[in-house]
Amino acid sequence: MTVRVRDYMVLEVEHLDGSTSVGVAIDRLTRSRHHGLPVTDGSGKLIGFVSSKELLRNSQHRATPLKEIIREGTYTATPDMALDDVARIMFRFGLRDLPITDESGRLVGVVSNLDIVRSHFERASPAKAETLKNLLAERYQLPFSSRRGLVPIARLRPTQWKVFEDELEGRRYELERGFAEPVLVVQKGDQWILVDGHHRALAAQEMGLAQLQAYILTCDNPQEFAAKETGLERVAREHHLNTLADIEIDRAAHHPLLEVTTQLIRRFEPEDPTGAPTAPP
Repeated sequence: MTVRVRDYMVLEVEHLDGSTSVGVAIDRLTRSRHHGLPVTDGSGKLIGFVSSKELLRNSQHRATPLKEIIREGTYTATPDMALDDVARIMFRFGLRDLPITDESGRLVGVVSNLDIVRSHFERASPAKAETLKNLLAERYQLPFSSRRGLVPIARLRPTQWKVFEDELEGRRYELERGFAEPVLVVQKGDQWILVDGHHRALAAQEMGLAQLQAYILTCDNPQEFAAKETGLERVAREHHLNTLADIEIDRAAHHPLLEVTTQLIRRFEPEDPTGAPTAPP
């Protein structure tokens, strides 16, 4: 199935009018998270894109309207374009954001390189769910189904007894920006057994969210499945895991992935003539 731009574009686009002054644009961009903003005319049609570099070059002319400093026209896409094609365009021209326009040229959305990365993470999640579904079916000789939906965070039963604070912080950052793949859950009766996504679930709970997107696996013969204790439940029982509050947060050690990357950084640091490693820049 082809993933379209409309599936991932942001609809509420921060943009500037062509009559906006350079000074106001600088102030707006400084307060935002963006590196540039689309520029439209009075009717909402896209006329260009102003980058932080262009504003910097014209910072001494704060009263000048944007329409006098921007080059008219910019790279755009339409909602029906394949997201992979748009990703190639953005990669080829080094774009961080790509405005999305309708058939009349009106600005209707924007896609960022973060949205592109998020789409690839989310497309990998169904493969995880399918693999687990096949493993459960083979292990318990029962048919399983999967669906995507919302799960109640407060009722999730964890199967991982420790998470890392640095990774938890990363998940908070992702959730704040809408960049988090769904968690993986097995529903068994009134239990929601969390298989994958413990950092995401904890971060979402700390942020006050009540629900989380998930791939949910259910047994097609629920009564027969209910009579069996899964390995996931056994792990939870042996480690006294009933709610997310039972998970230990390791605030001293690094997540293994971060540990590997920092080791690589240290490994490739140049050495001084005495043989001591040089401090990183």
